[in-house]
Amino acid sequence: MFSAQKTVTLVLVGFALNLVGCGGGATTNAEGRNKRAASINSSAPDTSAQPSHRMEPTSLHRVHLNLYVSDQERSRLFYARVLGLEPSLDVSGMTEFVLPGGTILGLAPEGDIEKLFGPSVPSPSRARGVPRAELYLVVSDPQAFHARALASGAREISPLLPRYWGHLAAYSLDPDGHVLVFAKTIPVVRQ
Repeated sequence: MFSAQKTVTLVLVGFALNLVGCGGGATTNAEGRNKRAASINSSAPDTSAQPSHRMEPTSLHRVHLNLYVSDQERSRLFYARVLGLEPSLDVSGMTEFVLPGGTILGLAPEGDIEKLFGPSVPSPSRARGVPRAELYLVVSDPQAFHARALASGAREISPLLPRYWGHLAAYSLDPDGHVLVFAKTIPVVRQ
């Protein structure tokens, strides 16, 4: 179902991590903005001689994104239908799907997370109803994925519309209230 993409964008509670090329080095949004700003603004200081804080490409092996869910089986069925994928791991306490580029989408029961973290961290179930994560997936046919999500029990937030950042994107909430977005790149219209 998924078509392989060169860029996978994962957005978690307002922080975005863009993995460009997924087989090599990673570039964060901030680094990308800094490079664009330096190329646009000729008076920007040359930072090429300064030490880099980037990781070696071999030090980041794989990205796992775990969503805390109230019902693991319900979420497993939902994501299997929506993504058109079978889990690569499905055991009590964790279901995993391998996404394009090797990113792992995990579904972890809230109760197990509460036991793992103990009282030092607030229970994920206390935030139910508040969007705790956004899964932003760039796909070949966002309308088909969005329709499949709605047919599988997602609640629509916003239909498929052109977005100012150059994507055609549709937003919904999964059964646990995580924001689920299906998008594809479109030309940016300058006004």
